Amino acid sequence: MVTTVILGMLCVHLLCFCVMFLLISSRLNGKKLGMDVFALGNLLLGLAYTLQLLGGPAHWSLIEVVNHTMTLCAPAAYVLGALRFFGRQVPVWRPLLTLAVVYSALQVLVQWLLGGEARHALLALSCALLFLGMVVALLYAGRTVAKDLRAEMVVFAILISGIGALNAAKFVLILTDGLAALDLNTRFQTTFYIYMSFLGTVMPPGAVWLVLRRLTDELRNMAAHDPLTHLLNRRGLMDGLAAHFRSRTAGPAYLLIVDIDYFKRINDTYGHTVGDQVLGHVAELLNASARQGDLTCRLGGEEFALICLDTDSAGALQLAERMRTAIEHSQVPGINQHPAIRCTVTVGVSAAFTSAQALDQAMQQADAALYRGKTSGRNRVEWASSQAVG
Repeated sequence: MVTTVILGMLCVHLLCFCVMFLLISSRLNGKKLGMDVFALGNLLLGLAYTLQLLGGPAHWSLIEVVNHTMTLCAPAAYVLGALRFFGRQVPVWRPLLTLAVVYSALQVLVQWLLGGEARHALLALSCALLFLGMVVALLYAGRTVAKDLRAEMVVFAILISGIGALNAAKFVLILTDGLAALDLNTRFQTTFYIYMSFLGTVMPPGAVWLVLRRLTDELRNMAAHDPLTHLLNRRGLMDGLAAHFRSRTAGPAYLLIVDIDYFKRINDTYGHTVGDQVLGHVAELLNASARQGDLTCRLGGEEFALICLDTDSAGALQLAERMRTAIEHSQVPGINQHPAIRCTVTVGVSAAFTSAQALDQAMQQADAALYRGKTSGRNRVEWASSQAVG
């Protein structure tokens, strides 16, 4: 009786969270982050357990076939939802329908050849293997595509490993005790559904937490980047520089201010749309020229900044000249209605500085060097005084 009540409460939990996931996905404006698929997984599992309550003791029936198929398809739906959460636009209905058809046919075959015990053992083993695969995938994701969510991935892996171990134990019990092991009044079944109820209460808020983390991270990323060029803005530049100098092994930095020559003439001649394309083109070449770890930023208008980290004056000048040359010899792509458009840049390089607080002084130095470069004919690299900053 106690297990029946727990199972009934679990069904209510799953179906309520299904509705909640659907409501959340409807508010995400096209980027659902897999919440609609998680809702489908909850619906399948909630309906499967409802059928289990309605079907009574284990026996061969259409309700049991559907129940087992839904029970296996539910975690498969969670896997597909997780893939969508991480940006993989995988199909949902076709793989789930294929799994449902194949597993239903397999149930009929196993029932016919080996009997009901083997069919229930098949479900327990299939679930155990599927949950094992989910645990491995979560731990792998925490080391690769979800490094920012590593702690959450480990917690989810621990929780899922518990239900995987219980399914493995159920498989062994069915092989030793037969269908009697599936009686809802046994201690094992009570433990099994208590743990399932615990998961049904904890995992959905955990999924909501992951979605909130992803959304807030995206908002933070948007706040730190220029929307046109996708380079850092001033705020993102300061944050990145502060993070660099927090390291005990941080070396000196050099600021390069890059200004597109005669950009107003380009805007006036070709229009602001072409001007935006020129800005995007220069931003791409800045990123391509920068070394790994360097910070690239759009300061505003046609002015950009690049901070060279952990280098010396020769390295900073070499980078500035390589970047200037790459821009000079490139052509702005995607402008078919106009003749080939090329542009040049003038670069001002600051002296070395060793703290984020010294950035303002480095800006003044690089600006002064940039001004000298502009008055000396443009399309050149101009070096500031050799005196170090901060």
